[in-house]
Amino acid sequence: MWSALTLDTWLSRQQATLTGVTGAAQNIINEVAERGDAALHDLSERFDKVSLDHLRVSADEIDTAYETVDPEIIEALTEAYARISSFHELQRQKDLWLAGSEDDGITLGVKTTSLERIGMYVPGGRAAYPSTVLMCAVPAQVAGVQEIICCTPPPANPLTLIAADIAGVTEIYTVGGAQAIAAMALGTQSINKVQKIVGPGNAYVTAAKMILRGKVEIDFPAGPSEIAIIADHTARPDFIAADILAQSEHDPQAASVLISTDPKMPGQVGDWIERLLTEAPRHEIIRQALGQSGYLVVDSIAEAINVSDRIAPEHLSIQVQDPLPVLQKIRNAGSIFVGQYAPVACGDYASGTNHVLPTAGNAQLYSGLNVSHFTKTATVQIITREGIESIGDVVERLATAEGLHAHAASTRIRREH
Repeated sequence: MWSALTLDTWLSRQQATLTGVTGAAQNIINEVAERGDAALHDLSERFDKVSLDHLRVSADEIDTAYETVDPEIIEALTEAYARISSFHELQRQKDLWLAGSEDDGITLGVKTTSLERIGMYVPGGRAAYPSTVLMCAVPAQVAGVQEIICCTPPPANPLTLIAADIAGVTEIYTVGGAQAIAAMALGTQSINKVQKIVGPGNAYVTAAKMILRGKVEIDFPAGPSEIAIIADHTARPDFIAADILAQSEHDPQAASVLISTDPKMPGQVGDWIERLLTEAPRHEIIRQALGQSGYLVVDSIAEAINVSDRIAPEHLSIQVQDPLPVLQKIRNAGSIFVGQYAPVACGDYASGTNHVLPTAGNAQLYSGLNVSHFTKTATVQIITREGIESIGDVVERLATAEGLHAHAASTRIRREH
């Protein structure tokens, strides 16, 4: 259950494709494209075993959710929302910035504009994920998105509804799976199409997002959750074991890898895993996840960093004697947790950083969800009579060299008058 593995073994698991579900996801997309709402109702009965009277959650249903949830949980969601908002406010870009020199008459800048309508997918099934609602909605809200819609499998969990209300989600629909992605990307009679879809989901959800990228923007490919832990002899094996169990309870496909410079550490961690597992309510899921988890022993911290960067984990925990130099050298990770008192759970819920992150090595290419995912930019140039004169020769010469004589003429006519 807890055993040594090689880097090649881990990487080969990451490279598993969506081929096995792509055909089924495409069929679902086709159904939604052809029949709209009727397909959503039929697919909910087929996959979720739920017959829906309506797709959109009403204000009364949200009010009822508040009546059924412990006020302390609502208070915790509200505090988490405040912390997540505060961090994401730091990421907000200026609506417009301009810079230039009056001497040459050219001022350049960037205008940042929010998307108008985005969709977020919030999983259901094995657990409620109100934290994912906050993580998806808050950066969109901070960016200035006016219409934030949420799709979640039926029946909608009360915690999901409350989190959506707290975070300012404007529309909530009880639609799950690949059909929810299709509805948001293509539009139906009840659900207007969006510009971008964000949020995690199962293989069918991910496959649908990848298929529909030509119709809608997405955040990034995301699969089962994962953690890599870099540890030396100073790390506490009980803390590491607790982190591995926390990661493993997400899903049977979740994976954890310990990268340690201490040959004794994996055995100590394994002992603690067995000890803590007896107290874990989701022990069956954890045991399955541990089947694709394991450890690598390396000769140095430098090698540990190299291995971690090749893995490019969704979550990276650095539990070593001197963590900051390690942090500085890391290039590929979705979110980084520094020090033995920084469990991933804090980032999942309330530290303020975002937990919607690239998995399966995609941290080599993508950043975790942030405010910039919900904005677009346009460059700006303000050019005066003096400005066009200062660069006119360069423009005309290069345009003529490329054979674009009208380009050169559009500059020359201004210089002559």
